[in-house]
Amino acid sequence: MAAREIVAKDIMTKTLIAAKKEATGRHLAEKMLSGSFSGMPVVDGNNKLIGVVSEFDLIKALEYGKPLDKVTAEEIMTKKPISVTEDTNVEDIIHIMTKQNVMRVPVVKNDIPIGVVSRCDILKCVYGVLKPEFIKISSERGEVEFFAEISSSEKTTLT
Repeated sequence: MAAREIVAKDIMTKTLIAAKKEATGRHLAEKMLSGSFSGMPVVDGNNKLIGVVSEFDLIKALEYGKPLDKVTAEEIMTKKPISVTEDTNVEDIIHIMTKQNVMRVPVVKNDIPIGVVSRCDILKCVYGVLKPEFIKISSERGEVEFFAEISSSEKTTLT
């Protein structure tokens, strides 16, 4: 039996923050800075995906002399955003990201964002398939343990 291919729903971040189109640039900047992400989907009143806004969009607004407390997500977002469905395979997502030069791709179901796949998600996916080249060694509990360094909150004991 052939192995199932990895698709967006397998690797996407399933909890995401989306901005309403009326969100001000100031609030977008605050949310991005406090949430440790560099962009987010923008939705309309029906929570349908209508754009993507990034730190770069905020910086461009400043360059054009637009005060962040006066500009809205709808005014500065990238319209007609590139998105994928939960069944889009990882190879296609990689192709989209590299050809379109995007850092993240919203995952939609019926035009509503249900997740996002970022470059980090892609690398974590590949990392999970490959044997790690770096390991964390701990002797904290009196015995030596080896862990794959997946993330600071997730440790997997190597056998």
